[in-house]
Amino acid sequence: MTRKLKFLFIISMMTVMTAIAGNPRFVSVSPDGEFMLGGKPYRYVGANFWYGAILASEGEGGDRARLHEELDSLQALGIDNLRILAGGDGSRSIPSHIEPTLQKAPGVYDENLLKGLDYLLAELEKRDMRAVLYLNNAWEWSGGYGTYLEWAGHEEAPVPLRDGYDTYMRYASRFITDAKAKELFSDHVNKIVGRVNSITGKPYSESAAIMSWQIANEPRCFDAANKDAFREWLIATGRQIKSIDSNHLVSTGSEGMHGCEQDLDLWASIHNSDAIDYANIHIWPYNWGWVTEETLDTDLEKAIANTDAYVGKHRAMTSKPIVLEEFGFPRDAMQTSPGSPTESRDAYYRHVFNSIAEGNGINGANFWGWGGNVQPPHKSWQPGDPYTGDPAQEDQGLNSVFAADRSTMRLIKEVNGRLKNND
Repeated sequence: MTRKLKFLFIISMMTVMTAIAGNPRFVSVSPDGEFMLGGKPYRYVGANFWYGAILASEGEGGDRARLHEELDSLQALGIDNLRILAGGDGSRSIPSHIEPTLQKAPGVYDENLLKGLDYLLAELEKRDMRAVLYLNNAWEWSGGYGTYLEWAGHEEAPVPLRDGYDTYMRYASRFITDAKAKELFSDHVNKIVGRVNSITGKPYSESAAIMSWQIANEPRCFDAANKDAFREWLIATGRQIKSIDSNHLVSTGSEGMHGCEQDLDLWASIHNSDAIDYANIHIWPYNWGWVTEETLDTDLEKAIANTDAYVGKHRAMTSKPIVLEEFGFPRDAMQTSPGSPTESRDAYYRHVFNSIAEGNGINGANFWGWGGNVQPPHKSWQPGDPYTGDPAQEDQGLNSVFAADRSTMRLIKEVNGRLKNND
């Protein structure tokens, strides 16, 4: 073989091996169902940091000094994976709704927030951190389904805290079958996934700071009659994202069977599609009635057993990685203040963390959510208040993890040390 042919053969083999392993700058999925990064398995305990792009803005709600402080604190805990909202839709002055919003009207964007998302991704790149960016929301607090339905010509969306969640869910169920609402969301997908970062000059598709594009926060069909349309919409949107960006993973944001009308087969058929790269579940022991305000400690073991059973049911249905990308547990006695006791929460977190470190069905997790270095000034969020992990419709601090929660900080740092040592 001539020197030239040898060279071409080596280059060809390198190309093949790169294609098999994936670009080492991006998170990929191996044939045996592991996340891979830089040629090594990637397991993680990260955080929900949904307000990151707002914080990174130079406009209303922005606080880059706090952003840098929060990212420093997260890095110190070994956290390199953040789940962040890349949306926020609708008008101002809606009860229990974030402000400011990224998309104020169909196709009309707040440029400060777009540049905030650019800045956030640039900062994550510098720190070798990664984001899961979700583009929509089934729930009201960031607009999502309800706002797209209003823009498609439906009546004003109900506000759950005023009108009840049953009323809201009946209204939101129309999204899955409304062609115009889905078209407006599809335009948003094209806008964000196809964006070029104004700071780095690179398309988002080339950003090492993105782990995954996520279709929505807790997408639901809200009506058993919509199951087929729901599956088709998620798979079609996954393929749309892949047609724009072939470098990054695509995920759904699903709660699991709890978000699929309790239909585990529906969840499996969606997540085993080639349009979706890995599987999502969420677990909320208090919200789901596994514990109550009075039994946070006495029903803790039941919550842990139910958690293992929920993970196990989903693990049996797919060979892809599974991420528990939302889970929370209230503070002792339902307190909300930073640094208040978290004995039951810590025990629950410890169990989840051990499951990841020991390979018991979960490949990664993002706790809900990072409250960081602030003291919420009000129990209910008011415009102008600093954001915590709890969105506007929830008590500020109830599910947030603050830097002042020293025992929880130790647990998070410890498990991420274990995970990195296992690489």
